[in-house]
Amino acid sequence: MLRFTKRADYGLMAINYIVLRGEEGAVSAKRIADQFGIPPELLAKILQRLAKKGFITSHNGPKGGYVLARSPQEITVGQVVRALEGPIHIVNCLEDVDCAQFPRCNLRRPVQKIQASISYLLDTMSLAELTREPVPVRDFTVVN
Repeated sequence: MLRFTKRADYGLMAINYIVLRGEEGAVSAKRIADQFGIPPELLAKILQRLAKKGFITSHNGPKGGYVLARSPQEITVGQVVRALEGPIHIVNCLEDVDCAQFPRCNLRRPVQKIQASISYLLDTMSLAELTREPVPVRDFTVVN
């Protein structure tokens, strides 16, 4: 099954919440953790990483918290996921020539197409699109 790790899932939930609450000002980590039941220590690490990568900025003080560093139209889901998880790979063996099955694998090309489609979708969906209801189904061409 393909799915996000908890870190990517929580990171997307948090940054989406920041986008949705942007008009209200900075959003505290405690508010986000309480809203979604995310362990505060884990959320703190996620928010630090997103801040370090330039997606959000933190503000100190009684009304402190996190705000987007750029417009939600300028940040893609793929950028956020990569900031939290590194390169997106649906399988490890696409580049792993140490795999015992590598020389005879007949799935490498089809899996590369699936990987390209997933990457394309994540890299073309902005945070602004996440906040819209309903999420539009995109029509795209698979990169060969």
